[in-house]
Amino acid sequence: MIVIEEARKAGMLGRAHWLNNLIAGMVVGVVALPLAMAFSIASGAKPEQGLYTAIVAGLMTSLFGGSRVQISGPTGAFIVILAGITAKYGIDGLQIATLMAGIMLLLLGLARMGGIIKFIPNPVIVGFTAGIAVIIWVGQWKDFFGLPAVHGDHFHQKLWHLLQVLPELHQATTLLGLLSLVIVVLTPRLPAISRIPGPLLALATATILQAIFQFPGVATIGSAFGGIPRGLPEFHLPDITLSRIVELMGPAFTIAMLGAIESLLSAVVADGMAGTRHDSNQELVGQGIANIAAPLFGGFAATGAIARTATNIRNGGTSPLAGIVHCLTLLLIILFLAPLAVNIPLCALSAILFFVAWNMSEMKHFLRMVRRAPRADVAILLLTFLLTIFTDLVVAVNIGVILATLLFLSRMSAAVEVQQQSSKDLESELHGQTLPEGVLVYTIEGPFFFGAVENFERALVNTHTDPKRLVIRLKRVPFVDITGIQTLEEVLEKFVRRGVEVALCEANWRVKKKLLKSGTIQMLGRQNYFDDFEQAVHNNRPAVRQVAA
Repeated sequence: MIVIEEARKAGMLGRAHWLNNLIAGMVVGVVALPLAMAFSIASGAKPEQGLYTAIVAGLMTSLFGGSRVQISGPTGAFIVILAGITAKYGIDGLQIATLMAGIMLLLLGLARMGGIIKFIPNPVIVGFTAGIAVIIWVGQWKDFFGLPAVHGDHFHQKLWHLLQVLPELHQATTLLGLLSLVIVVLTPRLPAISRIPGPLLALATATILQAIFQFPGVATIGSAFGGIPRGLPEFHLPDITLSRIVELMGPAFTIAMLGAIESLLSAVVADGMAGTRHDSNQELVGQGIANIAAPLFGGFAATGAIARTATNIRNGGTSPLAGIVHCLTLLLIILFLAPLAVNIPLCALSAILFFVAWNMSEMKHFLRMVRRAPRADVAILLLTFLLTIFTDLVVAVNIGVILATLLFLSRMSAAVEVQQQSSKDLESELHGQTLPEGVLVYTIEGPFFFGAVENFERALVNTHTDPKRLVIRLKRVPFVDITGIQTLEEVLEKFVRRGVEVALCEANWRVKKKLLKSGTIQMLGRQNYFDDFEQAVHNNRPAVRQVAA
């Protein structure tokens, strides 16, 4: 259900909730102001485009999303991807890729694929998030220290060049950046001013100092971008051609994938904080609409913002009304306060991004996982982290997910057991009787899938002496795949050719349905399948117990 309609039915849009959502929305709007500009500049766009993104995408998500308290807009996680797209394809290419990503997200939501995103392993998520944080941190050195421009296609090249020019840092820029960073870090820890958003206070302080003293050589929004235009964003349709669509398919998929992961993670965090329950499919629909609309009004890619969503909840936000007010707050700032932005130092925005990168890295969680997680998980974490930094985010996530999947399958296959059961093991089930002479009983425990067939073959095919009758119990098999079925058929055929009677028994309805559909039971003979274990052992075949014809 669309979240605003759900909120209306739940009575969350009533007058009793107006004040707290109004206050929360205004606070989030103020917090979003410096972040939106900082993320935009770091992504290769103009500062006002970040504000347009926060306004348009935030409004669409609040109206059509799946989380009651989600706040959307430009985020730090997108910086690395968007900066690369902008550098290669220009801002128009970024907007086309965003629009395409929005369509992909919309289709994912309509296809009800929201739940699948949740299965990305935690070491992969922590690894690529920490990797992005490192790239953001290093990427802001230039503006924070006032360094000359450096070039390089890869991270290690840019880092080496930055280290080489680091002695050329601009003193006034660096001191202003350090002051901004100290304010951002200390504000939440000082009771007297802890209610003021640290990024806003840092931005205001640095801007006032620059406006008063006009430090020479300090880059500002005015000197770098000519300021922020006052007025509403205009509708603009990017120049979309078939060749551009083909060219931008990869970048669009990357934006869609990361947007889905970030928005659903943010929604999960919001659920934990606010006691709500989001609709993951509707959230993808809302994010899809947001990313379709944002580039049409001068914006670019957006997703759920964990920090702003958390700020919304902490300040009393309980409904989409807070998200709408957040958008209106930013709109009013553009209309009435845009001229003041000319003196905003870029080093102050870089200081804010330093702090964002630190929070993104989740250093304590990262180090705790390195110390405590199993070695294989640590290897996946570190590999994803390093691949994100030195290669590409998509490569890192793909390889991380593939390795995590292989690790999971290996662990699952090791957990599947094929055990021979003796008369003593089966004493209670056989009511004190012993197994008939020449009867062997094997139990399969665990999912019988392609990763577990080796255990099955090794246990059965290598039987030293052929029994007269072999009973295979499937009671503890939750599911079976086609590889498991084919392996089962091959083993059964070998025993039948050697003159051994084979019986299957106790499969649950899902497994039995698959065995019937594949023809396994028919191949063995319907009289050799039993729902009851005792009948399978003694080869009793009353009609009521046989598989239906």
